[in-house]
Amino acid sequence: METYQWDSRDYELHSGGQQLWARELIEKLVLTGTEELLDIGCGDGKVTAEIAGLLRGGRVVGIDNSESMIELATTRYPPEDHPNLSFTLLDAVDVSFAPTFDVVFSNAALHWVKDHRPVVESVHACLKPGGRMLLQMGGQGNAQTIIGVLATIMQLPRYRRYFEGFEFPYGFHGVDYYQELLREAGFVDPRVELIDKDMTHDGIEGLKGWIRTTWLPYTERLDESDKDMFIEELAESYLKIKPLDAQGKAHVAMVRLEVEARKPR
Repeated sequence: METYQWDSRDYELHSGGQQLWARELIEKLVLTGTEELLDIGCGDGKVTAEIAGLLRGGRVVGIDNSESMIELATTRYPPEDHPNLSFTLLDAVDVSFAPTFDVVFSNAALHWVKDHRPVVESVHACLKPGGRMLLQMGGQGNAQTIIGVLATIMQLPRYRRYFEGFEFPYGFHGVDYYQELLREAGFVDPRVELIDKDMTHDGIEGLKGWIRTTWLPYTERLDESDKDMFIEELAESYLKIKPLDAQGKAHVAMVRLEVEARKPR
């Protein structure tokens, strides 16, 4: 899984959509309060800590491959205040825990991995018999409009040199792909579906903040002298296609892939 230079505090200010969807996903967990849960791609730890608050008799481990995210999460949710919660610097493709978890959870993280086969196999290995996974990530067709605008901006003379040899960085997969992975890994009772979502941002500044903090495979290729201009041109070009609504909100059509399955007893 590619590692990027996340600005954890800036991301925190512009990740409201991801946090809202995470809370919707948490409701689907139907927890008893004693489970041991692994959160893959925990980011700043806010959602992970929320889950830990529901599992007073259990244990929660959050992993992420960003040092700045883990540092922020550990500082904000220290073990003396959250004894059932811990954070570990670990890549999703390197998960190698013993089969001790009742639940593996992930929200808005696994689309950063192109090949999900090793991830699904590792999740199966770290679940107890009868354990379950609930994952949500960018899916097939996600953010198509802004990705199309990105493709155009990348080819402008000012930016073209930065994107020589560029490969699409995301694993936006579909239902058939994931059903096959689950079957091959040995999961049962699968539920795999694509869900349309509307992500909103507060005007052009909110949209630019989201681009700056999450579209790192594009922006990190740019010199600092060109980065702000690239983000500005991308946001302005997108809003010509999808203008702000009457309340000044920017809307981005997203597609989430939601995956639920169980390890046999």
